[in-house]
Amino acid sequence: MAKVKDFNSSVVPYLLKLKQKHYWVDYDEEADTLYISFRKPQCADDSIMEDDFIYHYAGEELVGVTVLHAKTYK
Repeated sequence: MAKVKDFNSSVVPYLLKLKQKHYWVDYDEEADTLYISFRKPQCADDSIMEDDFIYHYAGEELVGVTVLHAKTYK
């Protein structure tokens, strides 16, 4: 289990800017991939990849983000 001191509070302003009430976050260490969902299930019907980020949409609504090579963003 991560220790409290390991939490980086600098992420808080970025999470608040997304104006989401719920987040689901999963990390696959073997693939070094971070999955962030704003809706469960996402039910995305379109995805756009930009660099190491894949943005998942249901219509015009952003429902998730996949971050490839997540450890490079430390």
